[in-house]
Amino acid sequence: MSNLDSQAALSVCGGRGFVAAEPVRELLSPRTVKLGGSTEVRRLLPNLGRRMVGAWCFVDHYGPDDIADEPGMQVPPHPHMGLQTVSWLHDGEVLHRDSLGSLQTVRPRELGLMTSGRAISHAEESPKSHAKFLHGAQLWVALPDAHRNTEPHFQHHADLPTVTAPGLTATVILGALDGTVSPGTTYTPLVGADLSLSAGAEARLPLDPDFEYAVLAMSGEAHVDGVPVLPGSMLYLGCGRSELPLRATSDAGLMLLGGEPFEEELVMWWNFVARSNEEIVQAREEWMKGTRFGTVHGHDGAALPAPQLPPGPLKPRGRVR
Repeated sequence: MSNLDSQAALSVCGGRGFVAAEPVRELLSPRTVKLGGSTEVRRLLPNLGRRMVGAWCFVDHYGPDDIADEPGMQVPPHPHMGLQTVSWLHDGEVLHRDSLGSLQTVRPRELGLMTSGRAISHAEESPKSHAKFLHGAQLWVALPDAHRNTEPHFQHHADLPTVTAPGLTATVILGALDGTVSPGTTYTPLVGADLSLSAGAEARLPLDPDFEYAVLAMSGEAHVDGVPVLPGSMLYLGCGRSELPLRATSDAGLMLLGGEPFEEELVMWWNFVARSNEEIVQAREEWMKGTRFGTVHGHDGAALPAPQLPPGPLKPRGRVR
């Protein structure tokens, strides 16, 4: 998925200097962004107060939207580099196609994982015949320097492992949770899990104290470490936790995001994750010239033009503004 802002803002992130080394409860509010077609998203990362959670560097939550009489998601071909995209749905379908020739419909609780590596382009859209509701999250994972120029590839995993407790089912999307490992390829120690809680459930989720964590509220009413989280908000939790108390007052859906704090400093602009201003400038030029990122065949429409670069040079800095 793309950042479709016509005036894309610079995000500077990475480094351990601003990681909360102890447990915290920092509630992050989203900003609303129009994504394309009838889809409006709530952007949680990058945020004014928090740039990353582990290697997770971009989080959009959208829906549930009634798209029965709408085209739904319509994201034209656009480029990526230096990151992985994670598509996760609670309702609806998203048709993914990319410059490698991949063509895959991603459905609820299935993992669509695209590793951009050095360069890829893709498009995402609701199929012409689609479900009434569209509800999901789109996330990016920054690739470490040793792997950011890897060959691009796409993975689809329809059957993911789960961790269960009374009133709780945790689907392991990426990484590992309580010894259960996702089949999705990762390049840094991290975890992404979808948490389904039944009304009245109380659970304590085991965590790695060396990771930093956040919880994205997808639906329902739940308390995370005693803090009520509403759908479309995210609670940053810091490090130093060995478990996480959860309580649901209704059926609720959450996403747990965590990972080892990302040590490298990054420059993130539009749909690119890089290490310098020069890399961003070159990537934008190559996308506009039609080189490096390939062509997405089969999409009905033009590719997305890159926005104008900010007037000053882009510099990598810390994890918070």
